[in-house]
Amino acid sequence: MIPRYLVSFDTDTLPSIECDVLVVGSGVAGLSAALNLSRNFDVVVATKSELQASTTSFAQGGIAAVIDEHDSIESHFEDTLRAGAGLSDPEATAVLVKEGPERVMELLYDYGAEFDMDGDRLELALEGGHSHPRVVHARGDATGFEVENALGKALKKRERARVIEDCFAIDLLVHDGICRGVLAVHTERKTMMVIWAEAVILATGGMGRVYLVTTNPDICTGDGLAMAFRAGARVSDVEFVQFHPTALHIPEEPKFLISEALRGAGAFLVDLEDNRIMEGVHPRGELAPRDIIVARMVEVMREQHSNHLYLDARHLDPEMLKKSFPHIYEHCLSAGIDITTQKIPVSPAAHYMSGGVVTDLWGKTDIENLYACGEVACTGVHGANRLASNSLLEGLVFARRISLHIEGLEKARLKGKPVRMSYASKATGPRIREDLMTGAFREVMRDSVGLLRWEKGLSEALDFMRKNSDVLKVEYLDRMGMELKNMYTVGYLIASAANLRKETRGCHRRRDFPETDDWSWHCHIDMFLKDGDVSFEKRPQKGGSEEARRSMEDVLREEMVDKIHGYSNESGRNN
Repeated sequence: MIPRYLVSFDTDTLPSIECDVLVVGSGVAGLSAALNLSRNFDVVVATKSELQASTTSFAQGGIAAVIDEHDSIESHFEDTLRAGAGLSDPEATAVLVKEGPERVMELLYDYGAEFDMDGDRLELALEGGHSHPRVVHARGDATGFEVENALGKALKKRERARVIEDCFAIDLLVHDGICRGVLAVHTERKTMMVIWAEAVILATGGMGRVYLVTTNPDICTGDGLAMAFRAGARVSDVEFVQFHPTALHIPEEPKFLISEALRGAGAFLVDLEDNRIMEGVHPRGELAPRDIIVARMVEVMREQHSNHLYLDARHLDPEMLKKSFPHIYEHCLSAGIDITTQKIPVSPAAHYMSGGVVTDLWGKTDIENLYACGEVACTGVHGANRLASNSLLEGLVFARRISLHIEGLEKARLKGKPVRMSYASKATGPRIREDLMTGAFREVMRDSVGLLRWEKGLSEALDFMRKNSDVLKVEYLDRMGMELKNMYTVGYLIASAANLRKETRGCHRRRDFPETDDWSWHCHIDMFLKDGDVSFEKRPQKGGSEEARRSMEDVLREEMVDKIHGYSNESGRNN
């Protein structure tokens, strides 16, 4: 069903570019990796849109890190594992929370990110699932844009970094089990090319556009996940698609996100009759983990036959709302909603995939010379449900680790171009209109593989995809067609894993299996391509609470390169 390549090609007939490291994607993870590596390597950043048009720039939420002296990395560790519903990797989580503070300080001092300050200290917000205020923000609700802007400006100053915009990465080129580069197309010039590299880093972001209702921009079509899967890399935990509870419920695409920080500031979730829906449901009320809030919202919406609820901030200080959440205030006002005097209509929307391409603690995939970081990767940190504001942090931490690993390898391992690589498609059948098929597919994903799942719906979704699998045989040469094939592949993986996991855990909610089943499903579903179809393997989850504690202690004993206190831009780094 799933072909190895999207298009026919012959590398001997295509123009080529050579570099030490190729970074595919330009969000926080990709830019961080490129900045770190361009000090010593020739780096190419290939991004399918503009340099700063990634999901990162849409992120209103901040970066969670232990900055406050009254907080602890043990607390952040426990919060992350608790949100992950038993499937977070304890060692990867320990790495994240330990190395995270240094990455935030790096953004602040080395790259000049203008975070919100309280005097001479970073202002820290409280968000859902966190037991302590530890979320760093910029301009209240524009953190992603600020981080993207700071990293992008720094990268433009690097002489050994080259950015290719409008460059759609089609497929990974793997020869003798080693990733040698990427087949790509410049979508504006409509020319195909090969980018040869000694190391390739996938930082392509998410897959929210697989669903009809999403907070993600239109570039988020799961390209990196599909590309890696076709090349033979394992993917895992793809059934755990997180829906953000509070997307603004008005006709617009993508859905505008109402930051979790607004609930952290005291806003309430209420039903159509102004009753608070989280009281008595969870000790943290509106600051419960996202999966719990979404499940409760769905329950109330079904009871009241409504497709939305409300976020109520009318009891909060109007000036505080305007100052702390200017982007939200202005966007809602442009839609005719004054958040200081009116309730905000909200509903859940597809937001983030907790799983992805399986990596180790250094970002390495199953394929030699291929790395992954950011939302496309499955480091194991998020488990069955990502903790709020851990996503930007994960991109920063593991991009740095990938950089360190590559710097420790011998240079010039490629030793010239590999032998000629080619592929001739056996595509047959009529061309299928991309726009019509994309719309129908996204509707099926929303209706049958969305917030609530059950065997009948999942089976119907899989039947739809199999019956229309000819779309994967059509050789599209335009971006929309290739994105459709990638979304189809990713959707098929999500539906297959969701159908297989017969329990409810984290973001994965089964109406026909409403309870968590640790006996059968305290494990990960690894998926890989075999003979054109999807193969599955169960991988046991690492240990329990005792092993998690030991992992935390082991990581804490390792020497840190820099400490938070005393960190400054005189530490040897420069832009």
